[in-house]
Amino acid sequence: MDIKLDPSRDDLPLMANTSHILVKHYVLDLDVDFESQIIEGTIVLFFESGNKFKKQSSSTEETYPSESNKACKFRTPEPCHIPVTNTRTVSSKMGYNDFVICGKGEKDTSGKDGNHDNQEQASGISSSKYCCDAGNHGSEDFLLVLDCCDLSVLKVEEVDVAAVPGIEKFTRSPKLRNQIVCELVALPADRWREQLDYYARCSQAPGCGELLFDIDTWSLQIRKTGVQTATDFPHAIRIQYTTKPQGRSVTWTSDQSGRPCVYTMGSPINNRALFPCQEPPVAMSTWQATVRAAASFVVLMSGENSAKPTQLREGCSSWHYYVTMPMPASTFTIAVGSWTETKPEICSSDDLATEKSFSPFEADFRYVGVCGHMEYPCRFQNASATTQEIIPHRVFAPVCLKGACQETLLPLIPPCLSAAHSVLGTHPFSRLDVLIVPANFPSLGMASPHLVFLSQSTLTGMSQFCGTRLCHEIAHAWFGLAIGARDWTEEWLSEGFATHLEDVFWAKAQQLAPHEAREQRELRACLRWRRLQDEVRNSPEDMQVLRHGVSGITRTRIAPKWKPPFFHLWSIFSS
Repeated sequence: MDIKLDPSRDDLPLMANTSHILVKHYVLDLDVDFESQIIEGTIVLFFESGNKFKKQSSSTEETYPSESNKACKFRTPEPCHIPVTNTRTVSSKMGYNDFVICGKGEKDTSGKDGNHDNQEQASGISSSKYCCDAGNHGSEDFLLVLDCCDLSVLKVEEVDVAAVPGIEKFTRSPKLRNQIVCELVALPADRWREQLDYYARCSQAPGCGELLFDIDTWSLQIRKTGVQTATDFPHAIRIQYTTKPQGRSVTWTSDQSGRPCVYTMGSPINNRALFPCQEPPVAMSTWQATVRAAASFVVLMSGENSAKPTQLREGCSSWHYYVTMPMPASTFTIAVGSWTETKPEICSSDDLATEKSFSPFEADFRYVGVCGHMEYPCRFQNASATTQEIIPHRVFAPVCLKGACQETLLPLIPPCLSAAHSVLGTHPFSRLDVLIVPANFPSLGMASPHLVFLSQSTLTGMSQFCGTRLCHEIAHAWFGLAIGARDWTEEWLSEGFATHLEDVFWAKAQQLAPHEAREQRELRACLRWRRLQDEVRNSPEDMQVLRHGVSGITRTRIAPKWKPPFFHLWSIFSS
């Protein structure tokens, strides 16, 4: 099943068999080691099997890479830097046992109502040019496949969630581990705090048996002997692993002050070199993470809470973040460095009142509308959040850029947030951190839940450049994060909306007169049109389309090193 790809030409393969089983929650427990340039620890995955979702779906065909038509043999691999291709299954408790997992592709189904409900989430999203179908084929064991690359996996085990103290108060079936997880992931939204607490408790439960696994270039494959269906496969597993210094999801570098730091890029391979996960954009989940690092470092992460460090021992601190809105694993972001928080010189009481933080469920919570997505603590249904024009925000940067941030960036955030609220309404996320990333960051900006990366280039010159880029990333909170394309080939839609809205937001933030705003939009549309023409003239013909002959059920990912020229089309036509 090992696939050789040319990153400059081929799509990123989606290997996870998400039509059979879905990750609903990740619990990460990690240590950041700057000396070795690795992140190591454990991740616990809580699953929901996809069998019950197939009843209300239409047919989609899953295909194989040609390699998977051959017999595949597995082992428990030793940590190494070279992918294992011809392997044998090894368990420390079971000895050697070869097995075969290949067969014909199965059909999967999906609802057509357009809502991000659980049925849609489970449907057809593993289909890809490079997909892996590991369902039940006759008497063979069920195979869990996760997207994974540049990781050393040391151990995989089932988690004994039934051993958690007090679990009998939470579930009707305290002795059935899978049933416990099913009831945990199905808790209603108003019990999100209790749910997070039990996720954390279960993640610390002892193991109850090692699982067989194999890892190749693009995937981690896990099975349990004798388990033939996703329903019977363990619904809580723990993976002990370590990243590699050359891992393509994580960038180890120095900031502009010469201090070491590390951050996740989101490309070229998303987060699969940070932790094993399910990559398709509609394989949505929640997460919580505890990250330990030297006390001199600040850990920023895509999380709903503004985490504060907890000192564990002298010279070591721990940071904890969580997310309750289900989102693709590719949106998980982390940055660890000697960041300095930039604060306004004078903070008025009015500012504090405007930026009051709202929890997902306050005492005055009342429903103001019905959303069509899966159930979670949604801010769009929080009456208090609907009036919050400026969400709480912080700015972090290397110490040498603190002055530039205070002068250029910090004053722009409140008017840009307020402008976004005046156009689109409720902010999807309860807070925002903005980080000026190191000089080797290859883009002007990147938006993640609760965290935005900005290039140091945005701090140069007048506020126009910084303001428009900030508005672009703020717009991604709605288009690209709160909602997004089901298929990576449609990623340009989110960019198109954000590019259009950056002009709208920035005009309002500047409080331009209507004719001035129109003139500014027309000028920027003209510049984009000329840029589009230049890109088309200088792009090969086969790079001017998303995909030749792509079907509606194909789930692929555009090679992230290239953005198609029509990223700018939406803003041109909307101006």
